Amino acid sequence: MPPHSDIVKVAIEWPGANAQLIEIDQKKPLSSIIREVCDGWSLSGSEQFALRYADGPQLYITEQSRSEMKNGTILRLAISPARAARQLLDRIQSHGIDARLEALKELAKLSADPTFATEFINMEGIATLARLVESGTHFGEMLAFTLTAFLELMDHGIVSWDLISLSFIKQIAGYVNQPMVDVSILQRSLAILESMVLNSHNLYHRVAQDITVGQLIGHLSNQEIQTYAIALINALFLKAPEDRRQEEHNNPLDQRLTEMASTLAQKHLRSIILNHVIRGNRPIKAEMAHQLYVLQVLTFNLLEERMMTKMDPSDQAQRDIIFELRRIAFDGENDPSGTEKRKAMYTKDYKMLGFTNHVNPAMDFTQTPPGMLALDNMLYLAKLHQDTYIRIVLENSSREDKHECPFGRCAIELTRMLCEILQVGELPNEGCNDYHPMFFTHDRAWEEFFCVCIQLLNKTWKEMRATAEDFNKVMQVVREQITRALAMKPSSLDHLKGKLRGLSYSEILRLRQSERMSQDDFQSPPIIELRERIQPEILELIKQQRLNRLCEGSCFRKLGNRRRQEKFWFCRLSLNHKVLHYGDLDESPQGEVPLELLTDKIPVSDIKSVVTGKDCPHMKEKSALKQNKEVLELAFSVLYDPDENLNFVAPNKYEYCVWTDGLCALLGREMGSDLTRSDLDTLISMEMKLRLLDLENIAIPEAPPPVPKEPSTYNFTYNYG
Repeated sequence: MPPHSDIVKVAIEWPGANAQLIEIDQKKPLSSIIREVCDGWSLSGSEQFALRYADGPQLYITEQSRSEMKNGTILRLAISPARAARQLLDRIQSHGIDARLEALKELAKLSADPTFATEFINMEGIATLARLVESGTHFGEMLAFTLTAFLELMDHGIVSWDLISLSFIKQIAGYVNQPMVDVSILQRSLAILESMVLNSHNLYHRVAQDITVGQLIGHLSNQEIQTYAIALINALFLKAPEDRRQEEHNNPLDQRLTEMASTLAQKHLRSIILNHVIRGNRPIKAEMAHQLYVLQVLTFNLLEERMMTKMDPSDQAQRDIIFELRRIAFDGENDPSGTEKRKAMYTKDYKMLGFTNHVNPAMDFTQTPPGMLALDNMLYLAKLHQDTYIRIVLENSSREDKHECPFGRCAIELTRMLCEILQVGELPNEGCNDYHPMFFTHDRAWEEFFCVCIQLLNKTWKEMRATAEDFNKVMQVVREQITRALAMKPSSLDHLKGKLRGLSYSEILRLRQSERMSQDDFQSPPIIELRERIQPEILELIKQQRLNRLCEGSCFRKLGNRRRQEKFWFCRLSLNHKVLHYGDLDESPQGEVPLELLTDKIPVSDIKSVVTGKDCPHMKEKSALKQNKEVLELAFSVLYDPDENLNFVAPNKYEYCVWTDGLCALLGREMGSDLTRSDLDTLISMEMKLRLLDLENIAIPEAPPPVPKEPSTYNFTYNYG
């Protein structure tokens, strides 16, 4: 007899016959099992048959996939993949229109099966489908099923996309460019072109010649194909050669514009996506959200080159940008005539601008990231938000109390931080759909985002009354403010400003303290580590409490006829934890019952298990059917040798949990009651709070900076031993 784990009980169907209920031995060859099934229905030629799932995708079962069968699975005896592939290949080439349509419909369904796909491809099936498309004689449903089958077969990765002919590409591109094409055909055509671009460098160039971004943008107004169109735009964006994606311009304000980005801007892609997709009258589905996220990532990745470009201190054009920052901030001052005087004045101005290197501020931009991207952001602020720029610089440069916010240093560090938060330079994550609608509301969303955040930084610096020594603490708070605001998914930059206004420094302190004191939010690595260290100690304390409670003992009511006088019995554990003592009582005791009065006992070594609820022997008896649900929930039994049991009904839920947990602890098993879980969470939370309160200097991630000095919230102390 094979092991029970190797036997799977299934039902197998065959049209026009009663289903067979059989036990499949998983160590027996699949061909032998199919032969036995065929013999049960008197079918000859078992090698021409196979097993498929009757439900879901109805995949073929192979030696590799048979382990996925579960008890109760319904299977179907079907013709083998090779035979099915041959029949369908013959039918799709037949002259009968109806027969060909039915064959293509079935092929579109079967092509998702890797076993069938392998057989069909080996028979030159993909080439046959390609010829049908190239002929241009298929339309409507027939063409849609043909394209579906083609895409499903290619997605298995058995055949290289590089083998696709130029005429096939032109035919598919023609469907996308035609003004009136069935939606199902357009969807599949866009999906095929996307796969071509993503899977073949050579095909990217061919597709790019026939498909323009402008043509794809025209499809974004159709809600049925929006997702497919954006997916193809993303694929073209992602696979565009570096010389097309990265093309520098002479104007510093246009540094991040590229050929691809310029094309997208000229065609108003952003505004069309905003109006027809994000603000459309349909909710954003997961796949569309993913494509919007991908487009957002690819757009921000255009910043990578500038982010990783160091400033060349000897490059006069780059130095002129820094000089322009100085000129805009201190425009009213005339340059002195002497070289030494001019140099001294420039040094003073660069110090007031907040650069670390006052003599040669170009050196501040030699670290990557953020490289030249920080200088681009500063120049954008100075040029397009000049009043804000001048106000920030002048109000800090005129302070004499050591609380000035160094604009240059802050702008550089903020740029680096924003690159980290938005993961500039990283490829999109598969399955992620974390897009931000506000980045689709402005053509220069990155720069505008920086301008909002630099004002936030300046405001937070003042709220914290920070000095240069508090720089890192301020940046931690600003990072938290930005990430919390982004998590709210603001719909516009103005909405973001509103969210940030509500996340002042005092509000961040309040949120931190609230979260730190909440047992549900102890998720930072140090706190998790502390919790893991504490848990075994707390579990041991709970275990000892349960065992001590068993040693004290409890009174239980005897089950019987309710019309009789109520009787009680008492049970307690010996102090050495080796014997359970129990005995009958005439009335409920008022205190501890001596062991001498408990005449019966059970050695703990004889106990085999503890069962609860309907598994208890006294709940299985006929009279137990009359018991209500409450009694059932309070019932438990101790099973001991030889085939004996001691039955309990706890007086309340607390006693039930204490006794079942205590007995499990006694037998060395896990305590799993709701009471133990609750006690564990409560005691761990209390212990962690005590330790956090007791240790004033504990290192908590992103702890609130000590400026200004906050009054203590706690007016009590713990004497914790």
